[in-house]
Amino acid sequence: MTSPASDALLGPADVRELADALGVRPTKQRGQNFVIDANTVRRIVRTAEVRPDDVVVEVGPGLGSLTLALLEAADRVTAVEIDDVLAAALPTTVAARMPERAERFALVHSDAMHVTELPGPAPTALVANLPYNVAVPVLLHMLETFPSIERTLVMVQSEVADRLAAPPGSKVYGVPSVKANWYARVKRAGAIGRTVFWPAPNVDSGLVSLVRRSEPPRTTASRREVFAVVDAAFAQRRKTLRAALAGWAGSAAAAEAALVAAGVSPQARGESLTVEEFARIAEHKQPERPEKPEQSEESAA
Repeated sequence: MTSPASDALLGPADVRELADALGVRPTKQRGQNFVIDANTVRRIVRTAEVRPDDVVVEVGPGLGSLTLALLEAADRVTAVEIDDVLAAALPTTVAARMPERAERFALVHSDAMHVTELPGPAPTALVANLPYNVAVPVLLHMLETFPSIERTLVMVQSEVADRLAAPPGSKVYGVPSVKANWYARVKRAGAIGRTVFWPAPNVDSGLVSLVRRSEPPRTTASRREVFAVVDAAFAQRRKTLRAALAGWAGSAAAAEAALVAAGVSPQARGESLTVEEFARIAEHKQPERPEKPEQSEESAA
């Protein structure tokens, strides 16, 4: 593999020059904050442990700062970009700054939440500076849609990173924590300062590493059924599970029966449960009994 030129990555002046040429101004609506520091993107690639044989998918590449660093290390990179102007410009940037790797780059112009297939070989890794306003749903969608993704490293708002990596019993343990754990072993993988972005965000950023489980939790319940329990449990997180799951189960008594059968205290709260315990609860939901049709006066006569 030919090593790309050392000055191929984007620095602060490069990012602003590109943005000016394209008439681009980062928008809060799409959670855009462009990384302007080459050392930071190389650090992200190292932390992600990107290998020479990896097929990496990147969501929200923006002007291409991280894209170029990924192309230095991976076999192939596919970037998913929703912005019309940025999507049109990125292949040109790659070709200009890293021509020897351009054929190993692909661009998908789409909302990541709508992507169900990618060109070329199946992705083995997901590495992305995710737009903060949609970080969790995009991450979960990609993990569900592309089971070939073995390793993930995402940069997200620090608060979101804490939630994703939180263990049961933590004050910030919640829906993102449980659902991420369905797919992977999750941990915090570092912090990123505000000054490496343009514009500098008002919040700190964090890296989250997710290594896919060799197999999902063993359960007879489907992912959708387990996630329905999780959503119900945290919709009213101050309530006991007996009360919080009443709507999901059909009644508080039915919720208690499912909890007892699953070996979970009806007085427990969602933040104390593992993903495996949520799966056991889902397994023990009783099917709803169809209501008996009311008898008409004629038929009763």
